[in-house]
Amino acid sequence: MENVRELLEQIIGNEILIDVVLSNLRKKDPEGFQKVSVRPVILKGERQYQFTYHYEKKVTHENLGSREAVGKAMELLENYFKQGQCFTVDADYQILISKKMKAAILKKKATKQQEDLSHNRKKQYIIPENVPNPFLIRLGVMNEKGKVLANKYDKFRQINRFLEMVADVMPALEGKNETLHIIDFGCGKSYLTFALYHYLIDIRKLKVNIIGLDLKKDVVNHCNGVAQELGYEDLRFLVGDIGKFQGREKVNMVVSLHACDTATDAALVKAIEWNADVILSVPCCQHELLPQIHNDIMAPMEKHGIIKERLSSLITDSVRANLLELMGYSAQMLEFIDMEHTPKNLLIRAVKTGRIPAHAVEEYKRFKTFWQIDPYMERALAEKLKGIFQE
Repeated sequence: MENVRELLEQIIGNEILIDVVLSNLRKKDPEGFQKVSVRPVILKGERQYQFTYHYEKKVTHENLGSREAVGKAMELLENYFKQGQCFTVDADYQILISKKMKAAILKKKATKQQEDLSHNRKKQYIIPENVPNPFLIRLGVMNEKGKVLANKYDKFRQINRFLEMVADVMPALEGKNETLHIIDFGCGKSYLTFALYHYLIDIRKLKVNIIGLDLKKDVVNHCNGVAQELGYEDLRFLVGDIGKFQGREKVNMVVSLHACDTATDAALVKAIEWNADVILSVPCCQHELLPQIHNDIMAPMEKHGIIKERLSSLITDSVRANLLELMGYSAQMLEFIDMEHTPKNLLIRAVKTGRIPAHAVEEYKRFKTFWQIDPYMERALAEKLKGIFQE
């Protein structure tokens, strides 16, 4: 079997493997897998090998690095299968294992070509990989050669996902022949604030003025320093509270990422008061309605703390989206980043249309009555909602 190990180490080590199929079970097990296939995939910028276990009514997957993949393939051949088909760029190999565990390897002409696999396709990011980008280098996401650092790949994907969402709403912002004023509430370390500036200035060639607002003075000072180093003249950071900020009469876009609890609502209310064209908000820690929500029919859900907490978050964000509709916005709920990276992955994207859906008022009133809630955001918008509720 050593010849098999040497073959696997060679084709995996040289990265010429297209796929492998392991079959012909030594002993059939109705509950077990019937065959295993293996193919290379790119996950988080690294080459791995995806083992797919084929059962009678399901398949399961396991992703392994190069060394682990060789070991797992050998384990499967030594304990489960009599045969393996290895397809590589250079040749096909058929592995035949006898009852005495003697392995014969037959080499044939290559019959497959390397194709782009679903995991393996190079995603066309708005900010591409392997192209040095000054702000990503400065923030420690890339090295000087443009390679995304392994421990920052999730952040790199998050940045590009955010910019994809911004790109979708550009028709609501472009063509105004004026400087776009943007506020980022609770900007924190400002990865996305810098990304937004780069995208609008360097890629879209627009005139913008961006303010990042945060409560932490040291964070604000750091971000201002980075902006100055990068020459981002129309980006500045201020210490300030979302609800009390008065630095603008008109704002085109409001960004609020992970503002905690009712701070998200305060940011949405501010955006509405400014008549902002676009709102992008990722809520966080929605606790306000947790002690309020109640409906006897939903008691089986309410009696479990973790379920009620998640339910409260969903209700809170549903209320926010509905109230945005009542304020003349088209509101969408989008997945910001994969759940495996963060549970706080819901983004509210709202675009000003000036239209109120026909049934939005009654839907909201019924929803509020059903859950017996009194949301902060409704109270903050009481004057604006008064006329709408009376129509």
